[in-house]
Amino acid sequence: MRAYGLSVEQQDEVWQRWRSGEALRSVARELGAPVQHVRRYVAQTGGVRPRPAARSARHLLLAEREEVSRGLAAGWSLRRIAAKLGRPHSTLSREVARNGGREAYRAHDADAAAYERARRPKAGKLRCQPELLAAVQRGLELEWSPEQVSQRLRLEYPDDPSMWVSHETIYLSLFVPARSPLPPRLTQRLRTGRAMRYPKVARQPSGRGGCAAWSRCTRARPRPTTGACPGTGKATSS
Repeated sequence: MRAYGLSVEQQDEVWQRWRSGEALRSVARELGAPVQHVRRYVAQTGGVRPRPAARSARHLLLAEREEVSRGLAAGWSLRRIAAKLGRPHSTLSREVARNGGREAYRAHDADAAAYERARRPKAGKLRCQPELLAAVQRGLELEWSPEQVSQRLRLEYPDDPSMWVSHETIYLSLFVPARSPLPPRLTQRLRTGRAMRYPKVARQPSGRGGCAAWSRCTRARPRPTTGACPGTGKATSS
């Protein structure tokens, strides 16, 4: 993901302000960054903040990989090393096999390779299943909302979960160009017609286009005094 000259702290502030409903022009002004850079930074993920990279507890830590490396150098079996670490033997077997085997295994190289594998973009459900992709595309072409497409698929394929997809997955496939197998033109079929997700909060005022006297213009007129005919001011007969 391209940073467009924004520091890590600035990127975090962009997402916080964007989620609160602040306009990107205002965000750029507060950060002292070119507005086109801020817009492109947010637009490259369709207005959706990427999940921060985090390692699963199931994955080996660098310290554990160093223990594996020392155990192999000492001639220990993988079962003995696994018992010491409290890890399944099959986990260490795969770890060593995918990183050069017993003779070539190096802890730091293995850890760096694992990090790169975790960062590599994974193919989404729609990209992996052409039949499901075609069904979703047909629904969007008919100007159905992603919610309607998702519900329709469950009705048409009640016994085939592989043909089910959440509306959120459809939205992400439309809004995130890097992972989208759907044609970009389909965003125009959405009711909003937007190619980017906007926060579900009221946009903060920018100071333009407002009417300062609007509250005075719309204030209810005072009611006529008791006993007077509205519009004339004359007393009504009893």
